[in-house]
Amino acid sequence: MNTEKLEKSIGYIFKDKELLKRAFTHTSYSYEHHTESNEKLEFLGDSILEFVSSKYIYNNYPNLKEGEMTKVRAEVVCEDSLYIVASRHHFSDFLYLGKSEELSSGRTKPAILADSVEALIAAMYFDGGLAEAERFIIENLKDAIKVSSQNVGMKDHKTILQEKLQEHGSVNINYEIIKTIGPDHDKIFIVEVSCNGKKLAKGEGKTKKQAEMQAAQKALEKME
Repeated sequence: MNTEKLEKSIGYIFKDKELLKRAFTHTSYSYEHHTESNEKLEFLGDSILEFVSSKYIYNNYPNLKEGEMTKVRAEVVCEDSLYIVASRHHFSDFLYLGKSEELSSGRTKPAILADSVEALIAAMYFDGGLAEAERFIIENLKDAIKVSSQNVGMKDHKTILQEKLQEHGSVNINYEIIKTIGPDHDKIFIVEVSCNGKKLAKGEGKTKKQAEMQAAQKALEKME
């Protein structure tokens, strides 16, 4: 692992390099090499992430109601959002994966990359204290929190499209990834939405969810 490159990207130098390595050790690798995986770090990192993001939302968005704060946190502390963070810092380059995961494109799987973010947060907490973990979380999620707080309470495009298409009865709405562009650590997904087999629109985004939202938005624009 090129720790120097990774540490420069995340803005923190680890005293315990083995702890940093463990944060990127997937269970498939630990099973093959009889070493500890990042699962326990991921467990703790998830809780730290929830606490820090909750505190930040509470302190910086006093006008949001309790239910709105919960929605903002849920939208930001999710696989899609953490996958973007992992991609931003090229975490796929530093993962320790077993042969099975390497062969099944494990380095590009959103779940594995999102888990590595949570594990890293816990590793930063153990190595440098809560302040360092909190800094990393806020630096990487504050923009997403801001966007989410501005849109809270509004129906998303997928929901609106579904309601419009189902006005006269049940229909089959399908979102399909038709293409991916770019390297593994910086992929762009292209999704096509269809209704009862009829193609409506295409969208693109850094995550499948973002691409689906854009496809739904374009479909709504065509319907207006």
